[in-house]
Amino acid sequence: MGKKLKNAGLIGLGVVAGVAVSLQFSAMAQKQVDPVLPLEELKQLADVYGLIKSDYVESVEDKKLLTEAISGMVASLDPHSAYLDKKAYAELREGSQGKFVGLGIEIGQSDEGYIRIVAPIEDSPAYRAGIKAGDMITRLDATSLKGLSLDESVKKMRGEPGTKVTLTIMRKDEPQPLQFTLNREEIHQKSVKARMVSPGYAWVRISQFQEPTVEDLATKITELYRQDPHLKGLVLDLRNDPGGVLQGAIGVAAAFLPKDTPIVSTNGQLPDSKQIYYGRAEYYSLRGDGDPLAKLPAAVKHVPMAVLVNTGSASASEIVAGALQDYKRATIIGSQTFGKGSVQTIRQLTADTAVKLTTARYYTPHGRSIQAKGIAPDLAVDENEDGDGLNSLRMREADLAKHLSNDREQEGGKSQRDELEEQMRILAAEKKRKPLEYGSGEDFQLKQALNHLQGTPVQLAKGESKLVKLDPPPKK
Repeated sequence: MGKKLKNAGLIGLGVVAGVAVSLQFSAMAQKQVDPVLPLEELKQLADVYGLIKSDYVESVEDKKLLTEAISGMVASLDPHSAYLDKKAYAELREGSQGKFVGLGIEIGQSDEGYIRIVAPIEDSPAYRAGIKAGDMITRLDATSLKGLSLDESVKKMRGEPGTKVTLTIMRKDEPQPLQFTLNREEIHQKSVKARMVSPGYAWVRISQFQEPTVEDLATKITELYRQDPHLKGLVLDLRNDPGGVLQGAIGVAAAFLPKDTPIVSTNGQLPDSKQIYYGRAEYYSLRGDGDPLAKLPAAVKHVPMAVLVNTGSASASEIVAGALQDYKRATIIGSQTFGKGSVQTIRQLTADTAVKLTTARYYTPHGRSIQAKGIAPDLAVDENEDGDGLNSLRMREADLAKHLSNDREQEGGKSQRDELEEQMRILAAEKKRKPLEYGSGEDFQLKQALNHLQGTPVQLAKGESKLVKLDPPPKK
C-alpha cells in the first residue's frame, strides 16, 4: 500500500475511544505512591516552565502550559492512555451511553502529514456521503491539516450538532481533490441489530459495546426465538466492533455460555486490577435492577454458532471471541483481530476532567494474552470473494507506536500470513470499493459463516486451502 499510517486510531469523531477502549469508571486509585519525588527532573520542568513564561515570543496562559504538560505525560505511555479535558470527558461518557456528536469517521495520521480515513462508521454522516477507507483529508474548511497532530485534527472536526464542515479529500485514482460538506450529528447508536437471514438461521450484529448492549442483545435474541423457536444456527457479527464497556463484553459472552463461567481475567499493578470476571449478573449488569439475561431462551446456550471478526474487531470484541473460542462454543471466522488486550480505567481528576489510564492487561479464560497479537480465526475468510478488500487497509495494535507488549508471548516477526496480508493491502488500495454493508446479500463472509453452520464448504482466504468443509458446531 506504500506508506503505513502513524498513530492509527479508531476515533468516531465525537467519541474519545482511542483504539477500542474497555471502560471502567472509578475514583482515584488508593495505591500508596513512593513519596520520594525526582527533584532534579522536577526542577528541570520548572525551569522550562519559567523559560517559556519569560522568553517565549508571546504570553502563554499558565493553565494551557500545565494542561499540555499533563496531556503529554499521559500520552507518552501508550496509544490508549490520555488526558481528558472537559469536552473530551463529556464526549466519552456520552459515547459509552450509545450517543455522540461528530462526523463518524475512523482516522489515522499518515506519513504525508495529513489525516487518512481508516473507515467510515456505519450510518454516520461520513458513511452516507460516500467517504471511503484510504481517503486522505487535506483541508478542513479553509484550514490545512498538514502537520497537525491527530488530537488537534480531531478537535477541529468536532463541534455542535447541526453545524457544517467541509472536508477536502484526496482519493487514489481521482485526478482532482473531492469536497464533502457534512453536518455534525448527535448519533444515537443502536449497538445490536438482528434478523433471520436464512430459514432457521439468525444474524446478530454488535457494532460497539455500550451500557445498553446486554439488555439490547437479550431483547433481540428473544425476538428471534419468537420468530423461530427451533433455530438451527446463529452468526454473531463482531466485525469492525472497536470495543467499549467491559461489562458489555462479559454479558454478551455470558449469554451463550453456562452460568458462572469465567469470561476474562485482568492483571495489573493495583490489587483491584487482578480480577476474574464470571458470567453472572454482578459482573455485567450496570443498572443494578436484576439480570438482563435471566429470561433468555434456554436453547441459546446450545445453538450452533459462528462468530465473524476482522482487523477492526478490538478489545471487548476480542474478549467475547476469545472466550467463545477457548470453550469451543463457536467457530471464529474472518481475519485476525486488532490485538488490543489492555483495560483503560477512567480516573476522575476534577468534576469535569479525568485521565484515561491503561491499568491492566486482560486474558482469555485459558490465559491467552491478546495484546499486540489478537484472536486468530479458526477459519480465515477474506472480506470479499476475490480478496480482503477495505479490511486490508486497517492497522493493528502491533503497528501503533509505543504499544504495550504481550507479556505471555514474544511478538515474532512477520508470518507468512502477515506477508500475504501486506500484499492484500496493496491490492485493496488499488481497487475502488464501496463500504460493505454487513448482513446484506453481498456479505461474502456472512455467506461463508452460514455455509459452515449448514455443513457446506467454506471458501477460505487466499493463501489458505481453497475450500474446506468442517462439521458445524454440534447441539449440546
